[in-house]
Amino acid sequence: MRHTLFAAVAAMSLMVAGAASAQMVHYTAKLAGTGSGSGDVFAMLDGKTFSYTVNYKGLSGPAVAAHFHDASAPGGDGPPIVPAANAGASPIKGTATLTDAQIADLNAGKVYFNIHTAANPKGEIRGTLAKQ
Repeated sequence: MRHTLFAAVAAMSLMVAGAASAQMVHYTAKLAGTGSGSGDVFAMLDGKTFSYTVNYKGLSGPAVAAHFHDASAPGGDGPPIVPAANAGASPIKGTATLTDAQIADLNAGKVYFNIHTAANPKGEIRGTLAKQ
């Protein structure tokens, strides 16, 4: 009886762990643009929690701002939705809670990351996130 209960609990734990990992979605983006810099974005979505790491190098100067933007169409421009708290240093890391609409746009290829510098205030490098 005791072994049967243990086996049932272990099986349920594996099912819950499998279901939780099935919800996690990974995204990546290559950063390039008008400036001299380059970089990569690695992000994951677990439920509504969005976690990200951005590595970059070779900008024309220090990053003065960095954001995830939500465009109205893939490749378009849009307003910032997630500001990066430590935009001046690489790597940039953070988490945010996304809305259902933002998650839908992320999955539709409408969310991009943009790094701004003094020489390129509208954005020096950017990349659209793609589901992996």
